[in-house]
Amino acid sequence: MSKPSIPEGTRDFGPEVLAKRNYIFDTIKKVFLKYGFQPIETPTMEKLSTLTGKYGEEGDKLLFKILNNGDFLQKANQDALSEKNSTKLISSICERGLRYDLTVPFARYVVMHRNEITFPFKRYQIQPVWRADRPQKGRYREFYQCDADVVGADSLMHEAELVKIYDTVFSLLNLKVIIKVNNRKVLEGVAEVAGISDQFMDMTIAIDKLDKIGLDGVKKELLDRGISENAFEIIEKVLKSKTLSEISALLENSEIGKKGIEELKKFHTYLDPLGTDNEVQFDITLARGLNYYTGCIFEVAAKDTPMGSIGGGGRYDNLTGVFGLQGVSGVGISFGADRIYDVMETLQLFPESAQKQLQVFLVGLDDATHLFAFQCAAKLREKGIVTDLFPEPAKIKKQMEYANKRNAAYVIVIGEEEMQTGKLSLKNMQNGNQEKLSLEEIINLITHTI
Repeated sequence: MSKPSIPEGTRDFGPEVLAKRNYIFDTIKKVFLKYGFQPIETPTMEKLSTLTGKYGEEGDKLLFKILNNGDFLQKANQDALSEKNSTKLISSICERGLRYDLTVPFARYVVMHRNEITFPFKRYQIQPVWRADRPQKGRYREFYQCDADVVGADSLMHEAELVKIYDTVFSLLNLKVIIKVNNRKVLEGVAEVAGISDQFMDMTIAIDKLDKIGLDGVKKELLDRGISENAFEIIEKVLKSKTLSEISALLENSEIGKKGIEELKKFHTYLDPLGTDNEVQFDITLARGLNYYTGCIFEVAAKDTPMGSIGGGGRYDNLTGVFGLQGVSGVGISFGADRIYDVMETLQLFPESAQKQLQVFLVGLDDATHLFAFQCAAKLREKGIVTDLFPEPAKIKKQMEYANKRNAAYVIVIGEEEMQTGKLSLKNMQNGNQEKLSLEEIINLITHTI
């Protein structure tokens, strides 16, 4: 029999890891709720027609496809099969795929349920997504996204609101970040003044890799994509600009570029009076490679570790239109929970409270005291105290070893005397102190100290 394993790019999560992950999810969820967002969930699978064409050419390649039920080869494109042409074959053997992100399924949800929801509709969603990427540190094939989106409103107030959500969550997590901001219209303006509007996506895909491959790498990729040296010189001037004023001067002949600058300024009129704990930085090199962004775009990077993006998002004016609902603008952000976990673990930022340890472990020495301990456990649990006990009487050494491995905060040892007097032996497992208290006194002590 082969050794059990899991698919590459996926992970198992044990109790301690899951407690920390839930700490991240709970923190994000509380902030989402505070800002008036409502929860939804969408299916793990979507129709491939829903997913394809929304993420750009590179994104489409990373979609996980699901084979049709039954004998899928019966209805396969036989010409494609004999030619071994997988691109042509896929449409005849795969009708579904695993969701690549939560935004496209959300747009599909809005269109399907538009008569049931109230606009502007503010939703949050915390679910796993899948990408057929090459697994590496901080990059997995199965990972969670935590999204907040608003649809049905054009106001740049929402962009400021979403940046404040980023700022609030990362402050609560004690994680210092840089929140980078740009606008896709500004980038469209760059393409326009460079004379390559028809190669806009080629330009943004290359620019988005600047921090990984450097300016020379961007130049090579642009030239390889057929963009001229002259166009690159204009792009280079823009990439080296540091302020909105410098960019504005370079885009004075582009109406779309000037509109992007105006949107960024309007965004700051909402955000700046509020102030932020974390740095908010204009970054002209920020492109966000996905096709559907049309306005302000965001990306979050941790300051104290080289992890890359741990969050991102932006404005998308046309996404619901591809599903038949025109004129509904949206804007949203996503938290990369898995990367956030890795950063917090690296920097040791998880508080002890994030690891919901076993608060009380009861030790019964024989059948009678074990039954009594079981009844005490029920009363402790009624008071919300995390409690457990061994499934049967055993030697005290064995039970104490188990309590240690479970990281129990307290152990209650019950013998015949304790059962008769009602005074139970309570041991603090951190400092070793022991005292005899009634169950009510124990409940009062624990509820006020843990």
